[in-house]
Amino acid sequence: MRPLEAAIAAAREAGEVLLAHFGRLDPESVEEKSKNDVVSVADRESEAVIRRVLLGAFPSDRFLGEETGLSGADETAPSWIVDPLDGTANFVRGFPHWAVSIARTRGGLLGSLEAGVVWDPVKRDLFAAEAGAGAFRGGRRLRVPPRRDLAGAALATGFPFRRQHQIDRYLSIFRALFMRSRSIRRAGSAALDLAYVAAGIFDGFFEFGLSPWDTAAGALLVEEAGGVVTDLGGGTAWRTRGNVLAATPGVHAALLEVVREVGVEENDL
Repeated sequence: MRPLEAAIAAAREAGEVLLAHFGRLDPESVEEKSKNDVVSVADRESEAVIRRVLLGAFPSDRFLGEETGLSGADETAPSWIVDPLDGTANFVRGFPHWAVSIARTRGGLLGSLEAGVVWDPVKRDLFAAEAGAGAFRGGRRLRVPPRRDLAGAALATGFPFRRQHQIDRYLSIFRALFMRSRSIRRAGSAALDLAYVAAGIFDGFFEFGLSPWDTAAGALLVEEAGGVVTDLGGGTAWRTRGNVLAATPGVHAALLEVVREVGVEENDL
C-alpha cells in the first residue's frame, strides 16, 4: 500500500467514527486542554483509528498526533502528522465544518512532505496530494487560479485564540488586508481553509500560532496546486512557529507586502 492510499483509508475510517459522534456528544466528554483549546472523546477515538491503520501499514514510521503526541524512536524515519479532528470547536457545537488531516514526511518531522489528505466526512469531500504528482479534489486535479494581487481576492483566516497576546499584531494585519481584499472568512478549520486555497475557493490564507498537524496536509495541497506557503516573513519557519501565509503566487506576494508594510517582527517568522 502506498502512503497516500493508507492516509485516505485511515481518514475515511476515522471520518465514520466522527460522524457517529457528531450531534450526539455528551457534554461531559468535552474537556479544555488549555484556554480555548478543547478535546472530546471523538478526537481520541478518531486518532486511535488513524494510528492503527497507518502504523499497521508502516510499523517503522513515527507518528505525531494532536491527542497522543509523538511516538517512534527513529528520528530519521518517515513521520505521520495527524489531526484527527480539525475544527473540534465547530464539531462540539454541531457546526458541520470540520475535517480529518493526515500528512506524511519522507523522513523526520521536518522532512519534506510526501503525502497529504484532508477529508471532510460531512460533505464527503476528499482532498489528496502527493509530492511531485499534484493535488486533487475527488479525483479532479487542482490548480490555484491566476489571481495576481489582492484586488477582488477572497481570503481565509483564523483568530489567534491560543495566542491572545498577539491580538493587536493580528488585527493590524487583518485591517490592512480587509481594506485591500474583497472578503475575509473565518470558518474554524485551518486544514479546510488550506484545502480551499488549493481548490481556488479562497485566494489566500493567513493565521498565527498553528500546530504542525493543522497545516502539514493542507500546505502540501496548496504547493502541489501551484500555490506558495511561507511564514509571515516569506521563509520556512511556518512549520515550527505556526505563523502561515498560503496563497496563489500573486496573492502571496501581495500578502507579504502588506505584512512588511505593517512591520515584520521576530514572532512573525
